Amino acid sequence: HGGCGNGMSLMLQVALFTVSLSISNALYFHIGETEKKCFIEEIPDETMVIGKYRTQLWDKQSSAFLPSTPGLGMHVEVKDPDSKVVLSRQYGSEGRFTFTSHTPGEHQICLHSNSTRMTLFAGGKLRVHLDIQVGEHTNDYPEIAAKDKLTELQLRVRQLLDQVEQIQKEQNYQRYREERFRMTSESTNQRVLWWSIAQTIILIITGIWQMRHLKSFFEAKKLV
Repeated sequence: HGGCGNGMSLMLQVALFTVSLSISNALYFHIGETEKKCFIEEIPDETMVIGKYRTQLWDKQSSAFLPSTPGLGMHVEVKDPDSKVVLSRQYGSEGRFTFTSHTPGEHQICLHSNSTRMTLFAGGKLRVHLDIQVGEHTNDYPEIAAKDKLTELQLRVRQLLDQVEQIQKEQNYQRYREERFRMTSESTNQRVLWWSIAQTIILIITGIWQMRHLKSFFEAKKLV
């Protein structure tokens, strides 16, 4: 039983490693005092998203970015694919925001500072470190294991089940995108067809008019 358990655990570790190659969307960017930065995140429906950020202000004396003061304010706004506001809230110099998507598609995540404390620093340059986690990556598995008293194997099975569920959501979203693309392509092709028919009709009418005009001209000149 020990060898079988070890073998199963090894296979689960390999599977988890394979599925979890891309886990984090961490980045940092610079913004000015009144500047807004927006990011597009493609999210399936009914999927939880957690964003964590922290800020640093440029210090001229040390020529480095230093941790921001607690009084610095950051505003976070999230819009769904229909441009409806999902989240709009004021946070501090560092924070954590959470929302759940109800419409599949591109969600816009915008951050900006409305604090005047940046003017106290040379150039008012602010560096924002942002980490966005989507789907099963938002789960705190050590906390889940402690709460539900799960063994290591049970926890890894739970992770695999969550990842399979997220993969299904991603596949459904890809099918949704393909369907929308197909509908757009069919609509475009139909419009092109009707435009070609309209051009042909216009050319025929123009040709008939030109022939009648030429006939009238020749008759007037008594050439026919």
